[in-house]
Amino acid sequence: MRAEQILPDHVDQVDINGTTVRKGTVAAFLASARIWSDEGASEEARADAEADIVEGLPALRAIGLFDVLEIRDVSLRNWLDAQ
Repeated sequence: MRAEQILPDHVDQVDINGTTVRKGTVAAFLASARIWSDEGASEEARADAEADIVEGLPALRAIGLFDVLEIRDVSLRNWLDAQ
């Protein structure tokens, strides 16, 4: 399946089982996860990344991201499982 089959160019979000999923959700998660996992990131940057991840979790779960992909960073994976 291609991206435009899920969200055509003119559509910015889709509703999946009552959860709004916006374009960029997965990319935003990946960027935030990199910051969260970066030992050199400031506490403020990590806190912002954490808040952004928590906000995006319903959408990521609605699309089944964690059903097909496993987070390699054990600390991040355990933290996500606890959310």
